[in-house]
Amino acid sequence: MKKEMWLWLLGISLLAGCSVTVPNETVNTPAEQVSSQLEIQHEAPLIAVSDDEKVKLFARNEAQNEITEVTLDIDGKRKNFDWTIPDTGTKPQLFYTDLTNDHKEEAAIIIQTGRGTGLNHYEIHVVNGEDLSEMNVQHYEDIVAHTIESTITKKDDGTLAITMKAQGKESTFDYDFDPAPDIKQAQLAFGGVVIYTVENQKIMLNIPGSIGISPIYVADVRITYQFNRTNNEFLVEQIDVKPIEK
Repeated sequence: MKKEMWLWLLGISLLAGCSVTVPNETVNTPAEQVSSQLEIQHEAPLIAVSDDEKVKLFARNEAQNEITEVTLDIDGKRKNFDWTIPDTGTKPQLFYTDLTNDHKEEAAIIIQTGRGTGLNHYEIHVVNGEDLSEMNVQHYEDIVAHTIESTITKKDDGTLAITMKAQGKESTFDYDFDPAPDIKQAQLAFGGVVIYTVENQKIMLNIPGSIGISPIYVADVRITYQFNRTNNEFLVEQIDVKPIEK
């Protein structure tokens, strides 16, 4: 009996000396969990990213199938812009390259703003890579109004003689039929197609000239921009004109 009692007391003492180790666990409070969920819900959707992933574009506000405000991220720095991006099925194009020849990169954002039969519209935004300020790019309407002249002469044989002047250079070519014989059109029309591109660290613009209400494009006008430090904007540098082959 004494031996059994001694063993019982020994077991109790051993149990009392043992400790149970419980692994540490991090448990988020309900408030922290809600906050995390809200951050995920409020994260702006990514619209587009440049090839080098230095420039990213996020949607901030969207209404009636178009984005009305965006957040631009340039290498981690962010700024909001009230650019409109309609749902045309074409994503914005993003570039990060030195457009001002100062060995510093700028972000170029090209957005399709409209398309349809005979129509294809883009706009361009250029943003300083350091302070995220937007830089002006001379609008195509200003270039056409002040830099390009054109005349259309209807010939008796049903063909057209087209003359274009730009930057002191004159181009003349014939179009072998009149696509709008019942319309008196003295000059080429511009604005149906406005396509911006970035090539070899240059902003390029194609704005073909057209004839008729349902536009027939007869002359290709290709514009090269250059950064003007005095005006702190991109202005037309060179204009090349050539007839569009049917």
